[in-house]
Amino acid sequence: MKQSLSMRSLNFNGRDNKYMHKWIQNAHRNRSQPYYKNLKALYVVHPTNFIKILWTIFKPLISHKFGKKVTYFNYLSELREHLKYDHLMIPPEVIRHDEKLQNIRLGRPTPLVKMPPPCPPLPTQQFGVSLKYIRDKNKGELIPPVMKETVTYLKAKGLHSEGLFRRSASVQTIKEIQRLYNQGKPVNFDDYNDIHIPAVILKTFLQELPQPLLTFETYEQILAITSIESSLWVTCCKEIIGSLPEHNYAILKYLMDFLHMVSQECIFNKMTSSNLACVFGLNLIWPTSRGSSLNALVPLNLFTELMIDFYDNIFSSREVPCGISP
Repeated sequence: MKQSLSMRSLNFNGRDNKYMHKWIQNAHRNRSQPYYKNLKALYVVHPTNFIKILWTIFKPLISHKFGKKVTYFNYLSELREHLKYDHLMIPPEVIRHDEKLQNIRLGRPTPLVKMPPPCPPLPTQQFGVSLKYIRDKNKGELIPPVMKETVTYLKAKGLHSEGLFRRSASVQTIKEIQRLYNQGKPVNFDDYNDIHIPAVILKTFLQELPQPLLTFETYEQILAITSIESSLWVTCCKEIIGSLPEHNYAILKYLMDFLHMVSQECIFNKMTSSNLACVFGLNLIWPTSRGSSLNALVPLNLFTELMIDFYDNIFSSREVPCGISP
């Protein structure tokens, strides 16, 4: 009998190290003996020196055979030789952390801290300003120019690109394209010869919105979706979406129509609705404190996956809120 193992990612900084030993004990205690006997391998990605030292101490106390199954990887790319990497559900924060480590290894500059737009923002500003501001400065156009141009380009040339939205791009190039958009200057993605650049620009646009596309008001409702019966998920997803402001609804529908199209080509691009949800979930909704806990990833990604899979149903019409309580 094969035993499946879900991938979990934990980030520990210096102040969290004192909790590491307790986490190892709990993780070991919560698994039965047959689980460890059937486990083929355990891969630890992005280990700190502290974790390696602590594991060396605990390994004799746990099991010598089990300890031999543990392998350390410094980067996510090393998993490709052992697992079906494109099928893994990797949180966006882990992917960004991996990119940062790769930049350090290759001597590339790490991403700069996001800078707020000038005050007052430029009339042509696209990044870091509200959707209303962009609409008002673009003669009432509902779909922001940067979103329309990236989606149009990716529809034409990127649907069969493997790993679309999962690959990184040069930080300097992304900053330069942001500057061009903010100054109202034209951007020709053909000049960059990299299909992943417009994909990163689209994600960056969503990340830098002052308020998430799904709005702060829906956050607790979305978290609560896993507490109801699965047969009602699509209905409640549709009703939550129907409660959005008209502008947000129009942009979300435009984006989900595109992501549904991407998922339909997953045989080529390897980006299923589940993979796309892992990438876009935290870019569409976050709490007012900005950071989401690991526990929030499941309902946020589930909600995003529902919007992609059941696009035709969910966006067919608008309905009143379903009244999910947090």
